[in-house]
Amino acid sequence: MHHFDWSGIPGALPTLWTGAIITLKITLIAIVFGIIWGTILAMFRLSSIKPLGWFAQGYVTLFRSIPLVMVLLWFFLIVPQVLQSVLGLSADIDIRLASAMVAFSLFEAAYYSEIIRAGIQSVPRGQVNASFALGMTYGQAMRLIVLPQAFRAMVPLLLTQGIVLFQDTSLVYVISLADFFRTATNIGDRDGTNVEMVLFAGACYFVICVIASSLVKGLQKKVAR
Repeated sequence: MHHFDWSGIPGALPTLWTGAIITLKITLIAIVFGIIWGTILAMFRLSSIKPLGWFAQGYVTLFRSIPLVMVLLWFFLIVPQVLQSVLGLSADIDIRLASAMVAFSLFEAAYYSEIIRAGIQSVPRGQVNASFALGMTYGQAMRLIVLPQAFRAMVPLLLTQGIVLFQDTSLVYVISLADFFRTATNIGDRDGTNVEMVLFAGACYFVICVIASSLVKGLQKKVAR
C-alpha cells in the first residue's frame, strides 16, 4: 500500500508557481487572440463574399477535426523555423512557449468563431436593417450595434470555453514545456512523490475550475435578467 508523503509540497510551491505562470500565460494569450481571430473568422463565415466564407469554414472544420495534441506537436516542429528564419527572431526565445501559444490561439479560434457566429446570428436582423436606414455601413453596424449585443450574450459561453482551454493547457506536457502540470510531475520524479504531486496538481485544477464555473453561472444569471 502506498504511503502518502505530502511534506514536500510546501517547499515545492515556489517552483509550482513558476509553472502556473506559464499555464496562465498560455491561457490568457490563447483566449485574447482566439477571440480576436475567432471574431474575424465568424465575420468571414457570415460574409457574402464566398471565398472568405469557404476559407473560414475550411479553417474551422480542419481545426475541429484534429486532436489538440497533434496540433501542438505540429506547431512545435513548425513555429521554431518560422520564428527564426522568416521573422528573423532570436533563437534565445522560449520556442516551446511560443509554439504552444500559437497552437492554442489558432486552435481555440475555431471554437470561439462558432460561438461568436451563433451570437451574431442571434441578434434580430431588424436591428441591422435599422442601422442601414440610419446611414451606417455594414462595418459600423457590426461594430456599434451587432457585436456589442452579441458579446453580451456570449460572455458566459466564451468564459466556459476559456475554462476548457485552461484544462487543456496540461497537454503541453507532450512538448516538455514546464507548465504547472509538467512542473508538478518533474518535482514528483525528483523527490519520488509522483502520486502525491499528480494528486495535488489535479486538486488545484479542480478547485480553480469549480470556482471559475461558479462565477460563470453567476454571470449567466445576470445576463439572463
